[in-house]
Amino acid sequence: MTRTYSPKRDEIERDWYVVDAAGATLGRLSSEVARILRGKHKPIFTPHMDTGDFVIVVNAEQIVMTGRKAAQKTYYRHTGRPGSLRSEKAGDLMGRRPEQVVEKAVKGMLPKNSLGRRMFKKLKVYAGGEHPHRAQQPTTLELPG
Repeated sequence: MTRTYSPKRDEIERDWYVVDAAGATLGRLSSEVARILRGKHKPIFTPHMDTGDFVIVVNAEQIVMTGRKAAQKTYYRHTGRPGSLRSEKAGDLMGRRPEQVVEKAVKGMLPKNSLGRRMFKKLKVYAGGEHPHRAQQPTTLELPG
C-alpha cells in the first residue's frame, strides 16, 4: 500500500527567481508567476501546503495588455466608508502604479484563503529594472513563449 507523501517544513527549500516583465503579456506572466508561488513546478507540491518559491518581477511598467484592456478593464477599490467605491481604468493604473496591476493579476490566481495570502507575500514587484534583493542571489527565470 502506497502512502501519500507530505513534505515536512525543513524539507521545503525556497529559491528566489527574478522575472523580467518587459514585453510580456500580463495574463501569461501572472499565471506562470502564480504557479511558481504555489510550488506547482516542484515534485513535492502539496495543495494544502505552501511549497512555493519567492518571485521578483522587474520592469512591470513595460508589461503588455492585449486587445483594448487598457481602456476597458476597470479596477475597483473601496475605502470602507459609505459611498466610497473608487474605480480606475487599467491604463490609468498602469501610468500611476504599474506594480499594482501585476500584483492584482497574480493575487486573483492564488487560492482565496490564508494559504493564498501567505503565498502572495512571497511576490515582490518593481516598476523599474532594479530590485533590493541581490543578497538572496535570485535566479533569472525565462518565461515560455
